[in-house]
Amino acid sequence: MSSAAVPPCSDEAPVAAAPLRAVTATVVHKFGGTSVADAERYRHVAHLLLAREEATQVTVVSAMKGVTDALIALAGLAADNAPTWRDHWHDLRARHRGAAVALLGEHAGATVEWLDARFDQLAEVLGALAVIGELPAEVLDRVQGLGEVYSAHLLGHYLQASGVACEVLDARDVLVVDRGELGVDVDWAVSAQRLQQWRMAHPAPRVVATGFVARDRRDRVTTLGRNGSDYSGAIFAALFNADELHIWTDVDGVLSADPRVVPEAVQLEALSYDEACELAYFGAKVVHPQTMSPAIERGLPIIIRNTFRPDHPGTRITAERTASGPIKGLTLSPDLAVLNLEGTGLIGVPGTAERVFAALRNAHVSVVMISQGSSEHSICCVVRQAEVARGRDALLHAFAHELSLGQVQRVQVTDNVSVLAAVGDGMAGQPGVAARLFESLGRAQVNILAIAQGSSERNISVAVDSRHATKALRAAHAGFWLSPQTFAVGVIGPGNVGAALLDQLQGAQASLLGRANLDLRLRAVASRSRMLLDPRSLQGPWREALSAGGVPSDLDAFTAHLLSAHLPHAVIIDCSGSADVADRYAGWLAAGIHVVTPNKQAGAGSLARYHAIRDAAAASGARFRYEATVGAGLPVITTLRDLVDTGDEVLAIDGIFSGTLAWLFNKYDGQVPFSALVEQARGMGYTEPDPRDDLSGVDVARKLVILAREAGRELSLAQVQVESLVPEALRQTSVEGFMAGLGAVDAVFAERLAQARARGAVLRYVARLSAEGAAVGLVELPAGHAFAGLRLTDNVVQFTTRRYCDNPLVVQGPGAGPDVTAAGVFADLLRVAAGEGARL
Repeated sequence: MSSAAVPPCSDEAPVAAAPLRAVTATVVHKFGGTSVADAERYRHVAHLLLAREEATQVTVVSAMKGVTDALIALAGLAADNAPTWRDHWHDLRARHRGAAVALLGEHAGATVEWLDARFDQLAEVLGALAVIGELPAEVLDRVQGLGEVYSAHLLGHYLQASGVACEVLDARDVLVVDRGELGVDVDWAVSAQRLQQWRMAHPAPRVVATGFVARDRRDRVTTLGRNGSDYSGAIFAALFNADELHIWTDVDGVLSADPRVVPEAVQLEALSYDEACELAYFGAKVVHPQTMSPAIERGLPIIIRNTFRPDHPGTRITAERTASGPIKGLTLSPDLAVLNLEGTGLIGVPGTAERVFAALRNAHVSVVMISQGSSEHSICCVVRQAEVARGRDALLHAFAHELSLGQVQRVQVTDNVSVLAAVGDGMAGQPGVAARLFESLGRAQVNILAIAQGSSERNISVAVDSRHATKALRAAHAGFWLSPQTFAVGVIGPGNVGAALLDQLQGAQASLLGRANLDLRLRAVASRSRMLLDPRSLQGPWREALSAGGVPSDLDAFTAHLLSAHLPHAVIIDCSGSADVADRYAGWLAAGIHVVTPNKQAGAGSLARYHAIRDAAAASGARFRYEATVGAGLPVITTLRDLVDTGDEVLAIDGIFSGTLAWLFNKYDGQVPFSALVEQARGMGYTEPDPRDDLSGVDVARKLVILAREAGRELSLAQVQVESLVPEALRQTSVEGFMAGLGAVDAVFAERLAQARARGAVLRYVARLSAEGAAVGLVELPAGHAFAGLRLTDNVVQFTTRRYCDNPLVVQGPGAGPDVTAAGVFADLLRVAAGEGARL
């Protein structure tokens, strides 16, 4: 960046600029290579310029897209005396001649002759390179800048052929620059004088100028380096004393993040110079900081515009600061590495940092970011990956003595690093900005390797593993509410409950996105035999898509696909009821994938698996939610967790946890045999396909185990006394055989009902956990008991605690049915989302 000031308006200023400011605007436009990629694009640019009413209009153009790289490659081929260089030369000339003919039509003759003459000159230079067998830097500068020269004449000749008063300005006739340690330094006084002389001979109100090229103080052709055309635009804006600089690209302006990584990135209406410099330094597609130097010196507004949407206002970059939240944008800078110098001998020793930076400077290693703790035990620098080996060797040499004495323990390199930078003027003096960034990354399971923040509080930068860089950017972008909190959702088991959940999820997606800024992307659905994977989010009828398409189920591939999008959060919802799937929970949680399930296998299975799941969740921070395992959509587990978390002591838990058994014994009054009621319940869909799954009591016992463990008890299923209502003789038969033989126990149930009635009681299938143990079975309850008057399929749970001792806390309501259970699972999913920052 130039340290020289832009000259103020004075006698040395361009003669045409001073009076024009008082009348109307002078605007400099800069068009990149994409905007002038072919004849049609040149024509579009010309029409765009002609539609604007500007007293003085200066247009700076880049080379046609890809031409600069082609010229550099062509020079290299010639220097190597590669026989193909002439073919490439012919191709490049043909491209420009073709563009001239397509653009100018019958007026193309003079332009084609002009191009042929310049390409002949280029061929002579290339031929000389082939003879000497090397490529001097001076010659490369001369060759690589020719694309801009060709481009300016194509656009200028088209405007002239259209009858417009226009002149073509070759920047090599005007701009004089020198190269210093901080980059290109413009000789403003000489350049202004040369431009004034040029304008006296070429006073047309429209000027097309070449970008990128200039001359040095020894009058040799040179370039302004990469992004030099943008810099040319800013230099000419200063020299022409312009009111505005418009930089035309292929996007609507500056976005809050790279849209290729964060599709939800939003366009920014305004940026301060400082914000734009910070974003550009870390690779955002804004304006190079060097480009902004002349604009900053004279308060010149820079507007980033879209060539293909000229009516869009774009992004305006000025000195003004607009606080619209703490963060304006986030960027990722890849291909970096961390270089860390560590040792007890560094503590309190002055000059250590100076020695580090001097060693790196002498090795020509650029330092991107610096981080040092107040203990001074270590100092780390983020450098470019291509330079890290050179930097490590430089530090090993510089600190060889201290390393030999053990005062410095190591020089450590961490490869494949990216730097995430959060930028915004609004974070200055605003507490909690860093906390929100770190919280967002922590929730997304992104480890931070190094942290840096300047005292201006305009930028917080963190170094992360490049493998997690995309996820980090998306998580931070969502964390500052610049985009929705986005979850990759996978559903296993699209049976009754799973199908209902999928329907509910698809029905609520749009509402949650609009109301809560929550984007639930259904990326995968897996049944026992097939799975359906979508690159973004399944839309429309998933049943047909799964049956018609899909691939064989593979939960490893299912998981990999869920993570492949690098979204901030991933959640797997298991509605399968499978123990094999439950075996995967610990691994998923350890990988940072949230797990939501109505599957009782995990909560009531082996204690070893249960503890592995809880430990994995605690270690990773991923959430394990299973409210629907007991009571479907009822807040049973949530209520119990609140009691325990607030210090209450659970004395006993009693409940009716089976909607099927609740219906059977609410209906059983002796008038209809018990076996007939079971047949009726099966026909109504109240039982499992095999009613023994309900009548065995094992499902109720599993729910009791889940609640016991939630209350802090180490209970296994084997420790629960279970009264099965399935006769021993019918436990191994087929379903049809069971239903046919169930009538044999009607008399037994009738006798138990009669005995209960004689004592003024009712029969209910109840689960109980107390200090004496755990049991589920058919019991007699007083007619006035809370469990005696339930609605037909209601579940109920009664918590007797130290606080709720005389009057136990009761949770009651519908405890069965696909829709109700799915709603409970969905509620758990939303609780996970709320815990990750969704505004529910």
